[in-house]
Amino acid sequence: MLVLPASTGLAYGAPAPAASTVAAAPVGSVGSGDGSVRGPSPSPSAAFPELGASVAAELDDAVRKVLDETSVPGVTVGLWAPGKGSYVRSFGVADKATGAPMDSGLYTRIGSLTKTFTVTALLELVDEGKVGLDDPIGQYVSGVPNGDTITLRRLAGMRSGLFNYSEDPDFFKALTSDPERPFTPRELLGYSFKHPVLFPPGERFDYSNTNLILLGLVVEKAGGAPLGRSVQDKVLDPAGLDRTLFPVGAEFPSPHAHGYTDQTASGKVEDATDWNPSWGWAAGAMISDLEDLRSWARTLATGTLLTPETQAQRLDFADTGFPGTGYGLGVFTSNGWIGHNGSLPGYETVAVYLPEAQATMVIVLNTDIVHDGAEPSTLFATAVTEIVSPDHVYVLPSGAAQEQRNSTASPSPSSSSPSAPVSPVSPGTTPP
Repeated sequence: MLVLPASTGLAYGAPAPAASTVAAAPVGSVGSGDGSVRGPSPSPSAAFPELGASVAAELDDAVRKVLDETSVPGVTVGLWAPGKGSYVRSFGVADKATGAPMDSGLYTRIGSLTKTFTVTALLELVDEGKVGLDDPIGQYVSGVPNGDTITLRRLAGMRSGLFNYSEDPDFFKALTSDPERPFTPRELLGYSFKHPVLFPPGERFDYSNTNLILLGLVVEKAGGAPLGRSVQDKVLDPAGLDRTLFPVGAEFPSPHAHGYTDQTASGKVEDATDWNPSWGWAAGAMISDLEDLRSWARTLATGTLLTPETQAQRLDFADTGFPGTGYGLGVFTSNGWIGHNGSLPGYETVAVYLPEAQATMVIVLNTDIVHDGAEPSTLFATAVTEIVSPDHVYVLPSGAAQEQRNSTASPSPSSSSPSAPVSPVSPGTTPP
């Protein structure tokens, strides 16, 4: 789920019993081309509280309250700020059958946060002069509707107009009838391309997992290697992320939490732990853990893997139509927090960075079941940021958050606009 950009289909993740969520920077406050959020502030903001016993107690109460209200099985919340300390707590259970507790050392499926890695690999190819952001996608992939006018920049910024394949009813039937089956990128594109385009390229923001499948193919073609290998070589190794991986199939390193979803053929809650994430591929298939996501959120927001010029283009956040949120190139901003969220059947995540405080927030949950139309990861993140950054509260509209729940939530056929809610069984909808 990608709340707006993540819970509306831009990121993956799952709610859990103790929560804290990550947010993005507000439209207008970043991405204006002035470099205001291109790197960390010289010193942490005094406005960010000391993460001592009293604040920890407040956070505990807030997370438990969301956990109880949403019935999320388990959640881990992590907060870190230089000079202010840290807060890392797990609540609830990782396995409802055994009662094993949620733990901060577990691997998790990250859904739409995958988009941040795919787009970073693409932007490194830009820095190497192997691709151009204003190249048309038709230069790399044949058969794309409007392929001569949809640029790589428009794909990364969610402004292509291409139909989101994960909203196609036939795709949903195929996924839920056999959740362990593999999908190829071309199969996924087929579900999209049978639909008419939604609007002329560049006209407006519309979160679509189809965009990332195409960019994954560009990375493969221009990089001369399978996407997983390119992400490993260009992003994971240089960033020092040794507990993050791009799976080939349904493999899932241990230890990990069991994930629970109601995005099933029957509509009943099922264990989605071993569902094959290939249907999310470049948009949502990756796996990581709390500490790697902590490191990645800062790397992503500060641009240490890219040239300053390319990072500036990445953080040129465009209006999404939702107050306080903007979307750049595979990254979003929500009231000052920069990063992404993720949601796919069974899991939700949020990983964001607040430049002015050099603060990082990561939240991981083992469910994607919405509560009163809102993604639980957003509810946790809002509750946490209301305490630690009241001037920068992570907020995503419930409709937006559901629609961008990364590659796994597929809304009902009628809900193709960014503000429409997703079907309970749709696979992946929010900003990434």
